[in-house]
Amino acid sequence: MLALAAVGLALPAIGGDVAAGREKAQTCANCHGAHGVSVLPNAPNLAGQPEMYLAEQLRLYRSGRRPSEVMGVVARPLSDRDIDDLAAWYAAIAFEVKPPK
Repeated sequence: MLALAAVGLALPAIGGDVAAGREKAQTCANCHGAHGVSVLPNAPNLAGQPEMYLAEQLRLYRSGRRPSEVMGVVARPLSDRDIDDLAAWYAAIAFEVKPPK
């Protein structure tokens, strides 16, 4: 049980502002679409992704530990608050998957 508590302490706080994230995401819409559904073949859909995952990936891009020419430049100036807000926005978008029949 103690090990689980220690892991919990190491996780980043999640809980960005969805409305603020929506405003900040306007720049992201050029590649990832206005509602997180990609408009480019090489850009992933962000809608409905887990908030923690999105925040961690943006932090990795910002630090350079996840290399990308485009995302490195985009993420570098983002604050932790910006990242949390963007992650909250994209995670809050409902995304339905319909497998083929």
